[in-house]
Amino acid sequence: MILSDSDIKAYLERQLLNIEPLVEAHIEPASVDLTLGSHFLKPILPETGVQRMSDPIAYETIEQPRVVIPAHAFILATTEEYITLPQQLTGFIEGRSSVGRAGLFIQNAGWVDPGFEGKITLELYNANDFPLEIEQGQRICQIVLAETKTVPETKYQGKYQGQHTTTGSRLFRDWMKDGGD
Repeated sequence: MILSDSDIKAYLERQLLNIEPLVEAHIEPASVDLTLGSHFLKPILPETGVQRMSDPIAYETIEQPRVVIPAHAFILATTEEYITLPQQLTGFIEGRSSVGRAGLFIQNAGWVDPGFEGKITLELYNANDFPLEIEQGQRICQIVLAETKTVPETKYQGKYQGQHTTTGSRLFRDWMKDGGD
């Protein structure tokens, strides 16, 4: 069941769900708008000219309130909000329609597991033929929350649990013996 605004407020009031900082006006009828943080990662082309998915990706770190995404370019960003989901809630991250209509696509996996805690890393792609400037604090995406039918048997302990800044791909850990989580 997808949570309505009143359900979201009830979870927040009972301190079962935490979104920090929370702007009350960002609670929509069935979602919460999330804002852009000030920490970004730009992938760096490897010396070989080809990035192997089994190798760690190098990034340039950018920490500033505004960043320009070149035309047809990709950058990682983070939400300003730190989110803590209880075991019975899952979340879906969706780009805001107005942001997508401006040619900025939120290309993230879109899924937030029950029990996740951290800031949400966003994969941003500028589909335009011109650069786009984005700035800290602007509403960039929304989280849609849903209750699971039952509480999961296992707690989320994935490779991105507890992230406080933009976190680059840890896909290379999938090639490690123990799976890397």
